[in-house]
Amino acid sequence: MAKSGEDCQTMDEVREGVDALDRELVSLLVRRQAYMTAAARIKQDRDAVHDEARIEEVVSKVLTEARKQGLSEQIAEPVWRKLIERCIAFEFGEWDAQRAANKQSA
Repeated sequence: MAKSGEDCQTMDEVREGVDALDRELVSLLVRRQAYMTAAARIKQDRDAVHDEARIEEVVSKVLTEARKQGLSEQIAEPVWRKLIERCIAFEFGEWDAQRAANKQSA
């Protein structure tokens, strides 16, 4: 098990901790991606995929949680904005692919 950041004494320990966290983050992002696939399935209108109001709501909630947990807003906001941007691009692709598959099976 990786040491906490506060307990690390060497760069090897730091890297071990970062690598362990990256594996956890990938697992969480896989779960988030599944919600984007579900959203693509549920949304009837392609124009609904990009929802500016929802983007700002998500960023606001993330910043509130970041402040609560001690994550720098200078990390949180740009990371989530990029994450949202890439998730929207993924969702557009899913939306198109699901509709194309439905047309072929019809």
